[in-house]
Amino acid sequence: MRITGGEWVRRKVQGPRRGDDLRPSPDALREQAFAVLEPHLERVTFLDLYAGTGVNALEALSRGARRAVLVERERRAVNLIQTNLTLLDAHALVDIVALPAEDALARLAREGARFPVAWCDPPFAAWGEGRAALALARKLGVLPQGALTVLEVPPNTPVAVDGFAVVRPLRGAVLLRAC
Repeated sequence: MRITGGEWVRRKVQGPRRGDDLRPSPDALREQAFAVLEPHLERVTFLDLYAGTGVNALEALSRGARRAVLVERERRAVNLIQTNLTLLDAHALVDIVALPAEDALARLAREGARFPVAWCDPPFAAWGEGRAALALARKLGVLPQGALTVLEVPPNTPVAVDGFAVVRPLRGAVLLRAC
């Protein structure tokens, strides 16, 4: 996998092993989504829910985000994120919350964390978890009004998330705005 823009452009990072059930965001989706998100990334803290390989947060950092918080409950994915942070010498820019999304969001809310830009890529087998996590993030104020979020969705899936309006469809995802 490659970072497609910014400081680490064309840098390779580690992806999941063959047969692993981690499903990284396709390069074409990242390029399209970050072309839209880039003007909103300057000096913000980016939230990556269901972070997987961490590549979406790394892309946000390479395009101007100041920091990133990665939420990932799977230990092997956290290990992969750590490997990618080491490859790019990016540990100082990232906080990893190794908890289920709902627990992580509750903790972030208690800490007063607010994110103007986020990415949510739940496992397709548990896609409803992602919608529920975003609704909870909005309810807790972790994603404040106006926050932009990319939600990856299975093909041909209608999207409705409490507290969000659809801004535009993307390749395999939808761009949402918290309302």
